[in-house]
Amino acid sequence: MMDFTKAIAAGAVFGLAAAGIASAQDADVGAGLYADYCAACHGASGKGDGDMANLMTVPSPNLTLLSQGNDGEFPMLKVIHVIDGRTGVRAHGGAMPVFGRVFASTEPGPNNPYGSVLEVRGRVLSLAMYLESIQQ
Repeated sequence: MMDFTKAIAAGAVFGLAAAGIASAQDADVGAGLYADYCAACHGASGKGDGDMANLMTVPSPNLTLLSQGNDGEFPMLKVIHVIDGRTGVRAHGGAMPVFGRVFASTEPGPNNPYGSVLEVRGRVLSLAMYLESIQQ
């Protein structure tokens, strides 16, 4: 019985470690996506001071304060909905304009039954996890 308990405990520890590695990898992927698609307006540090920020009529928000504006909890679902265009943002005129099709799914086809849904959802989640990692 003791060997079974040890095996379960070892499996749980391994699972938690693997989840931590996956989270770190997602945040790393998200950091690259952020640099490519967000930093121009939101700044390299996410504080709203990107090169394009001074050209915007609506100030670019400080993305490092999203948790503070939500009672200390990162608003993951809200962030995902903004990134994927389900929730429009006034400054963006709806979906994020500079993203193009990067965060939008394509329709399934005969050789691709899921379209780009899985890949796009992975990008959106990676970017959201990166934003969660830079909260102050």
